[in-house]
Amino acid sequence: MHGNVMQWCSDWYGSYAGDATDPRGPASGTDRVLRGGSWMDKASCCTSAYRKAHAPDYRNNTIGFRVCRDLDPDEGPKR
Repeated sequence: MHGNVMQWCSDWYGSYAGDATDPRGPASGTDRVLRGGSWMDKASCCTSAYRKAHAPDYRNNTIGFRVCRDLDPDEGPKR
């Protein structure tokens, strides 16, 4: 899901070491990762691969977050 707002990630911003398939950023830092693009960005920025860095207390109307959780198979819709 991309677009509308850039999404805050829990990763700290930094260079990736090794495999970039499901990369982990540094263990600590000063800036958090923002991914995707917003309504204000050009189309080439609206991908999950696009990332920026900002201090965790940075705010504006192009940044948000998504809440998600895993469902227990017994909690899902009944078929």
